[in-house]
Amino acid sequence: MPDPILQIETVSKVYPGRAGLFGRSAPVEALKGVSLSVGRGESFGLVGESGSGKTTLTRSILRLESPTSGRILFEGQDMATISPAAMRALRARIQIVFQDPYASLNPRMTIQQIICEPMVVHRATLGLSAAQRRDRAAELLTLVGLGPQHLSRHPHEFSGGQRQRIGIARALAPKPDLLLLDEPTSALDVSVQAQVLNLLIELQDRLGLTYFFISHDLAVVRYLCDRVALIHRGTLVEEGPTEAIFEAPASDYARGLIAAAPEIRLPA
Repeated sequence: MPDPILQIETVSKVYPGRAGLFGRSAPVEALKGVSLSVGRGESFGLVGESGSGKTTLTRSILRLESPTSGRILFEGQDMATISPAAMRALRARIQIVFQDPYASLNPRMTIQQIICEPMVVHRATLGLSAAQRRDRAAELLTLVGLGPQHLSRHPHEFSGGQRQRIGIARALAPKPDLLLLDEPTSALDVSVQAQVLNLLIELQDRLGLTYFFISHDLAVVRYLCDRVALIHRGTLVEEGPTEAIFEAPASDYARGLIAAAPEIRLPA
């Protein structure tokens, strides 16, 4: 495995029980000692059903949640110990592509405003003028298969696949090293899924990106990811090279998921 860019060390997250009419409910253990490592430049898949802990782990990586115990390190640095100013700069290097391209883009903003917004937020880090931000937005739109002619348009003028391309362009705007991909194709038609997945592969080859791909779909993960981890009820069940897990799964949970996964046929 390449040198790790992201390390998750025995991370647990417990949510307190909620107060109700008949007392407080039991605490919810969303993550239970999860440990994994993501190498620079690789695609790492995290697979699990709804309620397995995928979202909690993603939010913890983004520091939207604080683990109850354990550590999350980016390039060897414990993210819990980073100052607020350093964390703001670090956020430029860790970006996310959301699941729903219809909900993740502000309908009142133009495409230029949407893509330039992260560059404005991180202007102290990037040091780009307004003209440079517009030029980069045009460049990114071209990179994801659209073009500068789309800068003045609004999200409602695009299809779902095109909106997801815009979401990817926005995530690339502050020049990240790590992209968290939160089910980025699950809301798209199968043919459009193929186009977006192939775009992600092309971008990774061109830009040297690292992907942390969150999904419930093993078939899509098999197509995109070098390694995969399976999570079930907050516990990491199995981890390893994607093909090795598909060919010789070690756990009943992995065997069940693989048996239930539909085949995916995507163009080369």
